[in-house]
Parts: sequence; C-alpha cells; structure tokens
Amino acid sequence: MIANEILMHFRSLKKTAGEVHFDEPIETDKNGNTLSLIDVIADDSCIHEEVEFLVSSQKLYELIDRLLSDREREIMILRYGLYGKRPLTQRETAALLGISRSYVSRIEKAAIEKLRESF
Repeated sequence: MIANEILMHFRSLKKTAGEVHFDEPIETDKNGNTLSLIDVIADDSCIHEEVEFLVSSQKLYELIDRLLSDREREIMILRYGLYGKRPLTQRETAALLGISRSYVSRIEKAAIEKLRESF
C-alpha cells in the first residue's frame, strides 16, 4: 500500500512537471538571497507614464494636423521624424525643400510656438 501511494505521488508530480510558478525559487543572487521568476521578469516601467505619453503624443499629432499650415506641418514632420520618418537636420530639410536653412528655422520656430500655445 505504501509503495502504491509513492507511485501515485510521483505520477501526480509528473502531471505538473510542465507547470511554472512565478514564486518558485530559480537561483540565488551574490548575497545568497533567493531569486524567483517574478524577480527576474519584473517590469519596472510605469504604465501611468506610458499612457500619459501616448495621450500627449496623440494630442500633439491632432494639433499638428489642425493648426499648422501645409509648409509648417511638412517641416515639423521632416525635422522631428514624425509619422515614422527619419528626423533630418535643418540643413537636410532645407536642401530637400529647396529653401534656406534660416527659413526652415523661422518656420520651425513659428510652428513650435503655435503648438506650445495650444498644448
């Protein structure tokens, strides 16, 4: 009867062999403290900050579309790499649009001020 109970115990362990528990110890650190899986995979990011960033970004994109002229919008997209584009320098932007770097700077400054006032 005892042998049968031992066999049943090992069979039940075999069924749960593939299970992983976050609080099970997996190793020890330099100081001898036990580390569990949850310690190793913990995410230190702040969800609140991520959500706030996404909401602010969405609002900024809406303001860019609503407030800026076509030229201002184009320069802001090129300069800051919006909509997945690679950011360009003022000199690169000027060459691409066929205008002077100082003109790019003036348009960019005016666009930023418009966005700042509305944001």
